[in-house]
Amino acid sequence: MTNAMPERMEESERQQMALSEKVVNIRRVAKVVKGGRHMSFSALVAVGDGHGRVGLGLGKSEAIPDAVRKATSDAQKNLITVPLVGTTIPHTVKAKYGAAEVLIKPAPQGTGIIAGASMRAILEPAGIKDVVTKSLGGQNPINVCRATLAALRQLRLVPVMKAVPPSDPAKESSKVLVEVVAASMGGQR
Repeated sequence: MTNAMPERMEESERQQMALSEKVVNIRRVAKVVKGGRHMSFSALVAVGDGHGRVGLGLGKSEAIPDAVRKATSDAQKNLITVPLVGTTIPHTVKAKYGAAEVLIKPAPQGTGIIAGASMRAILEPAGIKDVVTKSLGGQNPINVCRATLAALRQLRLVPVMKAVPPSDPAKESSKVLVEVVAASMGGQR
C-alpha cells in the first residue's frame, strides 16, 4: 500500500515535467485604496505536451514569479486533449468567449501556424503545427485564449467513410422504386 502512493506521485511528476509552459500575458493591476495605489500582477500561462494536451491558467499575486507559478499550476489542472490529424486539426471550428470570437481552419503540411500571438500561445503547446486562424471581435488576450480553448474543445475526429460504388445504378434505383410502391400500396389497403 505504501509503495503505490510514491509511484503515482512519480507518474504525475513525470507528466508535469514533460509539459512546456508559455507565458501569454502579464498585466500590472492597480487598485486604488485610501493610502494610494496597491499594485499587483496577473499572469496568463499556457502549458502543453506538444502531443495534443493543452491547458490555460490565470494567476494573480503581488510579485510576477508568484503569479506565473500560480497560473502554471492552474493550467496543469485544466488540461484538455485535442484530437490531431497529422500536424493539423480534423475540421474547421469557430468559438466565442466574451467579445472574442475565433475561427480555426486546418491547413496542409508545411503551412505553419498562421495566428496572432494569443492564439499561437495555445496552439503551439498543443502540438498543432499547420493551421490557419482568424481572431474576430474582442482582442483581450484572456478572452482570445479562452475562445481558442473553447474551439479546441469542440474538435472531434471525423470517421473516414469510403465511397462504395453500387454494382448497377439502374438496379439500385428500381429496387428503391419497388419498395416505395409496395409501401404505398400497403398503406392504402
